[in-house]
Amino acid sequence: MQSIIEKTHYQTFEDIKQIDAEGNDFWHARALSKILDYAEFRNFMPVIEKAKKACEGSGYGVIDHFVETHEEIQHGKGAKQRYDSYALSRYACYLIVQNADSSKPVIANGQTYFAIQTRRQELNNDDTFNQLKEDEKRVFLRNELREHNKQLVEAAYNAGVETNLDFAIFQNHGYKGLYGGLDAKGIQQYKGLKKSQKILDHMGSTELAANLFRATQTEEKLKRDEVRDKGQANQTHYAVGKKVRETIQELGGAMPEELQPVADIQQLERKLNSEHKELAEQVLLAKNLKGGNNE
Repeated sequence: MQSIIEKTHYQTFEDIKQIDAEGNDFWHARALSKILDYAEFRNFMPVIEKAKKACEGSGYGVIDHFVETHEEIQHGKGAKQRYDSYALSRYACYLIVQNADSSKPVIANGQTYFAIQTRRQELNNDDTFNQLKEDEKRVFLRNELREHNKQLVEAAYNAGVETNLDFAIFQNHGYKGLYGGLDAKGIQQYKGLKKSQKILDHMGSTELAANLFRATQTEEKLKRDEVRDKGQANQTHYAVGKKVRETIQELGGAMPEELQPVADIQQLERKLNSEHKELAEQVLLAKNLKGGNNE
């Protein structure tokens, strides 16, 4: 029953999405407030104001993401009335759910939904990232995951995950949520990897991106909810992993355990580093030859 409720929430966020003349997604604030279980819009306005401040603090233009508009609301007997509202970008919605009442289950769903959708859009809009080859995307995302795993370790430690064994258990909870019950060893066996092969080093860019979402959102939730118990930290990691999995399913993506393992990324890194070094040497040689011709 709980999974049916959560899937309904995901579908509802899509149902109220609007498309502007330029093809951009946006959400009406009053419609979003109802979905997020705010009975009165006046109680939702402080959340919008917090989100606007967060937007400004991130260096983005508030008016680009929170556009003042009017929203037509239908009352009983078909009567309609126009009210002040906002047209919210995906990023604005992300900031709103990050600042909303996280004790509501639908808020937790919204946090994962908009975080993943926002990150997907960022990558889609990033011309530099889109121009990378698959191997280069893998290296880029693996490096990002390494850095965010360091931050996740710190957040988990502050939440009561103190020993190496504690952290291994904590990590497995995240994997179980994302991989339908499989822990790190189970993923390794399912994918036919050897004991010496690290699962993260044999993931393609799609699977790495899913794990990056899991790590970043768990870190944020541990901090936001001020978790101070390792049992609660484990459940938080599992819940985030599970929500990421459900979102992938809603978007029609392949489940991460079904994605085939690929070549060891350490070999790719050595290859790319060698290629970049060779290119740098060629550029330096060309500059020296040009300088020599000018003398």
